[in-house]
Amino acid sequence: MRLTDSEWKIANCLWDKSPMTIAEITQELKESTEWTKYTVITLLKRMEEKGAVTYVQEGRTKYFSPAIDKAEAENEEVSTLLDKVYNGNAGLLISNLVGSDRLTEEQIEELRRMFTED
Repeated sequence: MRLTDSEWKIANCLWDKSPMTIAEITQELKESTEWTKYTVITLLKRMEEKGAVTYVQEGRTKYFSPAIDKAEAENEEVSTLLDKVYNGNAGLLISNLVGSDRLTEEQIEELRRMFTED
């Protein structure tokens, strides 16, 4: 399942703390997104249709939870990136990361250890 950038923001919110109400999600993302509750409602509806979130209704309040595992969603995103940008070549992705300023020396050393372990 492919999530949009906006849906990732909500999914990360729910993976960190769930269940959450629409008001709680809106408040949590307010500073970084400036979304209104109506934007959050629209995104949650789309995510529900995709099967990315579920909710339990108590009275008039809906409590949302993720319906997908974070690790599975991350793996899907990496696979999509590999296919789209690197034609499936993970070595090119790693080479690009190591050659960029995005990784710290500690992260590069961690990669070295992963590749040299038996």
